[in-house]
Amino acid sequence: MAGQADNRAPYAKIAAHYTELITSGQLEPGTLLPSIKNLSEEWAVSTATAEKALRKLRNEGLVRGIHGIGTEVLDQPAPMSSGSQRQDRGRRTGSSWGAGERSDSHQAAVVAAPADVAQALDIQPGSEVIRRSRVYRDRHGIVAHSTSWIPARYGKLIPQLAESARLKGGTSLQLIAQATGNPISHRVDTATARLLTPEYAHLLELDPERQPAEPVVVMTAKFVDSEGNVVEYGVDLGGPGRTWRTESEVTP
Repeated sequence: MAGQADNRAPYAKIAAHYTELITSGQLEPGTLLPSIKNLSEEWAVSTATAEKALRKLRNEGLVRGIHGIGTEVLDQPAPMSSGSQRQDRGRRTGSSWGAGERSDSHQAAVVAAPADVAQALDIQPGSEVIRRSRVYRDRHGIVAHSTSWIPARYGKLIPQLAESARLKGGTSLQLIAQATGNPISHRVDTATARLLTPEYAHLLELDPERQPAEPVVVMTAKFVDSEGNVVEYGVDLGGPGRTWRTESEVTP
């Protein structure tokens, strides 16, 4: 975000730069990255730091080292991201999209809450809720089908929540926090592998005659505000071949 200091280690900055170029498609599969020597000169870092940056990219499966040739960009679908990761991304960058992602098929409606949704939102089954859905894609296809379930009372404060269009002015969580004055204080995440059902296949736009046999990743995120109100329950259905991935620093 503009105005914020980047406190990452130099190797992490280099790796993040090339991660963005690779996942956005600006560096195509088969492209060779600069050599360790060239990276160290371009970024004014030691060769050890440049090597560490390339190692990070290799560990993330974005590139591979070819002996005597160099470091080659691999063609691999980006991992799916969870609703919580999109919340973090939106807070940092103002956009919930990952590198190279876009969203479409935005749909919204006020419906009766299914039992599992009612339990997650701590409301009575059949109560009115806003169901918002969209599809995240990258150059490989569908990253995830995402559905947000929001108590209908927030629609009275923010009418656009119930409109079938991309939200303006922020994410649903940001808009709700602004309207109520209660920031999101914590969240609960789950991840499971489930067999592909006809409903899942339809949401993921799969050919009924050519459906994959492997399970798909289903992730949920429940968001709670500072007053203890559950303001949103998100369900993300991962596209075939997508995996969930997260990374964090480990302090010795």
